[in-house]
Amino acid sequence: QVRLVESGGGLVQPGGSLRLSCAASGTIFSIYAMGWYRQAPEKQRELVAGISSGGSTNYLDSVKGRFTISRDNAKNTVYLQMNSLKPEDTAVYYCSVGGNMYFTTGVKYWGQGTQVTVSS
Repeated sequence: QVRLVESGGGLVQPGGSLRLSCAASGTIFSIYAMGWYRQAPEKQRELVAGISSGGSTNYLDSVKGRFTISRDNAKNTVYLQMNSLKPEDTAVYYCSVGGNMYFTTGVKYWGQGTQVTVSS
């Protein structure tokens, strides 16, 4: 059974930083693309960042230059470093597993989500 467990969310002031982690188990993690989606209240879920099995990355335009996705296949873990956070980054962030870093073939597995709140 595949499990994705996120951690690292919380409350941070505008301009601050957070690092999200997602630990995967139950699958050959290294062969899949991994990603982070987010969903704000009354908004659709959107892909924030994706990373291929080889380490290529893809970002939502609004987070380019502020967020960095990375993965450690030895630890079965994917990370999202979020810097210069803005109130509009407030959302539940979900770890995901898919076929490519653009998730054009959909999401195979979802994590349970972690809340990120950016507020003064």
